[in-house]
Amino acid sequence: MDYLTLKALHVGCVATSYVLFLLRGLWMMFRPEWLQRRWVRILPHVVDTVLLGSAVAMALMIRQYPFVAGWLTAKLLALLLYIVLGSIALKRGRTLKQRVAAWLAAQAVFFYIVAVALTRNPLPWTAS
Repeated sequence: MDYLTLKALHVGCVATSYVLFLLRGLWMMFRPEWLQRRWVRILPHVVDTVLLGSAVAMALMIRQYPFVAGWLTAKLLALLLYIVLGSIALKRGRTLKQRVAAWLAAQAVFFYIVAVALTRNPLPWTAS
């Protein structure tokens, strides 16, 4: 698979993963029973697995690696924070207020990750 095809797959998975997270957060607040649907419990994991696999493949193709390239290190660390916040938002938060706060924070982290990816700068709001 060439780089541009892999990047298109990756970007498609990013968009799909975000939409699924957005929906699950809304359902958590307004229709929690919908979170128990079989496809809702399976599809996000499939999409995120393809997303992670395509990210690793792209990093290998461009020969830039976390803990070597600062921007990839920032993305990886932010991804770990996003996963923790997402887990609190959709499963582990004890109260609705905690879950909503974690859901909103996870979205901020998601957009930070996208900004880092687009700028290849761990501080995307600064001039390169």
